[in-house]
Amino acid sequence: MFIYEKDIVRQDMEDLVSRDYIPYEKLNDKTVLVTGATGMLAYYFTMTLMHLNLTKNYNIRVLALVRNLKKAEAKFAGFLSDERFEIIAQDVCSPIEYEGDIHYIFHAAGAASPYFIKNDPTGIISANTTGTVNILELAKKKNVINIIYPSTREIYGKVEGVEFIKETDMGVFDPLEARSCYPESKRIAETILRSYNVQFGIPFTVLRIAHSYGPGMIIDNDGRVMSDFINDAVNSRNIVLKSEGLALRAFCYVTDAVAAIFVTMLMGGCCEAYNLANETEPVPIRDVAQMLADLFPERNIKVIFDIAKDTGAYCNYARVGLDTAKLEALGWKPQVKLREGLRRTVISFD
Repeated sequence: MFIYEKDIVRQDMEDLVSRDYIPYEKLNDKTVLVTGATGMLAYYFTMTLMHLNLTKNYNIRVLALVRNLKKAEAKFAGFLSDERFEIIAQDVCSPIEYEGDIHYIFHAAGAASPYFIKNDPTGIISANTTGTVNILELAKKKNVINIIYPSTREIYGKVEGVEFIKETDMGVFDPLEARSCYPESKRIAETILRSYNVQFGIPFTVLRIAHSYGPGMIIDNDGRVMSDFINDAVNSRNIVLKSEGLALRAFCYVTDAVAAIFVTMLMGGCCEAYNLANETEPVPIRDVAQMLADLFPERNIKVIFDIAKDTGAYCNYARVGLDTAKLEALGWKPQVKLREGLRRTVISFD
């Protein structure tokens, strides 16, 4: 589904390119490689690059690396005839060859949902390790200005004694937990990036991201709280909670997350990590469910509790906030409130 043509998404694109703290002019005549380009953040990031081309004539060459060619052709249908856009269809776990220059890389390939944590943990590990090595081997041959790697807040593990986690904090987790395939492989990916920087001088910046959502997100058979809630709202189904719903979450709308990607890619420090979260509205997940029901009364959605016994694919640490002061020092701040973000997301699927 080519959602770039939807009014709500065009509004998001205009919002993104109007954020004057982002030095988009640095992208003039540059080539940007995006891996995992059909994933939500990478998809919005890619659409923003093309929007800059179409509205500001920035002449950015966009390379979208994907595994599923048919899916990519559907999601990028309106860009396929643009000579500045190219799909590279392959697995990131295979060596990557490209003849031309590459100036920036957003390496977002890899699954993160509870569904894949349960059903393909080795695939998650491969994308974060072998895939990252392949990206860096490609970067060695190019004049890359920066690589942005979207990591996760989960790499911190269980951190105690602080209210907000800084980038220099680090907790622990059990590598034998079923879901550790995800944070452990994200940790080693960060180390791989640093190792290639030490040995070969490859530049990179890391974003440790918490709970992003928005148009373009996967809502079918995903397993994450927000995806499941949005799926129910889109299909006018009752929202079923598998717990009492008291766990606090702070959700970041996709435009705010993508703005942070551009800020760190164009302004972030080499070999630095930045926390990315919207900590302005921490809310119990049961309240998120009720907010969705209230936003669309015509859909007659109820919030129902069906508490599950098996929650092994979900992170069960007590929530600690992320300190985003380092990112905010670059000029970034979240702008989209949760209620508005939920409304935009559901409407984008209509």
